[in-house]
Amino acid sequence: MKKIIFFCCFLSIIAQNLHSQSNIDGSPFRFGLHTSPTWSWLRTDDKGLESIGSNWGIKLGTMGEYYFSNNYAFISGIGFGLNQGGTIQNGFDKGVFWNDSELSIPGLDTLSKNAKMHYRLNYIEIPVGIRMRGGSNEDQAFRFYAEAPVFTIGFRNRALGDIRGTQGQNSEDEIIKQDVIGASLSWGFGAGIEYELATHATLVAGLTYQQQFTDMTPNNGAILKNGTWQKEDSKATIGLISLRIGIFF
Repeated sequence: MKKIIFFCCFLSIIAQNLHSQSNIDGSPFRFGLHTSPTWSWLRTDDKGLESIGSNWGIKLGTMGEYYFSNNYAFISGIGFGLNQGGTIQNGFDKGVFWNDSELSIPGLDTLSKNAKMHYRLNYIEIPVGIRMRGGSNEDQAFRFYAEAPVFTIGFRNRALGDIRGTQGQNSEDEIIKQDVIGASLSWGFGAGIEYELATHATLVAGLTYQQQFTDMTPNNGAILKNGTWQKEDSKATIGLISLRIGIFF
């Protein structure tokens, strides 16, 4: 938590410095900070691995815009996505999962039917996209915006997992970094409103949707299906909805 607080303070200082520089040279940049509660879930393309739970989390970071015309801008930033993930239930007779990580209990990587794997992941994220802004009057305080498409590069920073729903194998806070791929790519879109408080202070509120399109897991496990062990090769991805609350300087 101390690292996150330090990181957010560091980002705030950078945003303020960049904003001051943009005022000096008259460049069409705008910078800000946001804190965005999130609701995320996991899904796979294998019916034997069912999504049954979601996570509440938060995103913290900076926002940056470069307006190449009056109401159109390139957007980017950097920040943290905290406690992203969800819960997957094993529907096979047995399954070997998280076998690349050093788990606290011997044999914990082999789970029985209906065992639940709860993922809690942190990412460092860099979004890149297009923003369209408009309103009935250029000078009015309230304006609306839309962002699409928005592509996000994520770097896994922390990965914890819980095992639930088993007899004698339940566990919490297992470190599963080795069983979560270190980088991810996502796409998404969003929309919301702005309210100009002062010349250099604009509040922002909106909703965004984000969906991974790269596999989250390395698929080094196995499943017992119809009496035969097979390679586990499902594609697992995270989807999320966030409520953006921020301010541009």
